Amino acid sequence: MLISLLFTQPEVFFVWVLCVIIAISVHEFSHAMAGYLEGDDTAKLSGRLTFNPLAHIDWVGLILLIVVGFGWGKPVPFNPYNLKHKRFGPAIVALAGPCSNFILLVLVGLVLKLVILFSNLSPDNLLITFLVSLIQINLILMLFNLLPIPPLDGSKVLYTFLPYKYRNVIIFLETYGTWILLIFIFFGSSIFSWIFDFFYSLVLKILVL
Repeated sequence: MLISLLFTQPEVFFVWVLCVIIAISVHEFSHAMAGYLEGDDTAKLSGRLTFNPLAHIDWVGLILLIVVGFGWGKPVPFNPYNLKHKRFGPAIVALAGPCSNFILLVLVGLVLKLVILFSNLSPDNLLITFLVSLIQINLILMLFNLLPIPPLDGSKVLYTFLPYKYRNVIIFLETYGTWILLIFIFFGSSIFSWIFDFFYSLVLKILVL
């Protein structure tokens, strides 16, 4: 758990919390921006079209993330009826969050590569820790939110491309999605860890090493 670092490596703990706040803020801002560019100003009117973490952080979600390892940010509101693209608009808004985390982890990975190449900083240096943590958290946020389980972003993408004859699947997921997600969190963590390890090693090979 992240909270354990507070008592063993407090400096690393605060670096991780900072990285979580940055990643969530970028993720939620990107949802808001995508909705705005799609013609919906709901997020803007709600004060979400900003990088200010105070607009995006759910303090209960953040505390739970620190204490139990699972949390959330404030969902960005949008009105699907205001979107320019009625069919694909919701998927565009949903994918904006994970895509922003991917872009950020790529940029941070390139910065980390430059730091490694042109400095003699040790692996436990706080700058290195910050960059590595930011890559890891953005990757976790991206992969987790792409799961096709409500209320995660991946479910909106699934709904967009799922044929109408499978609408019962949507009804089932909307009804039991929260329970399915909780079951996955508690019993599918090893599967997610395997997925994360695979993509994390890939990111390191391509961007850093």
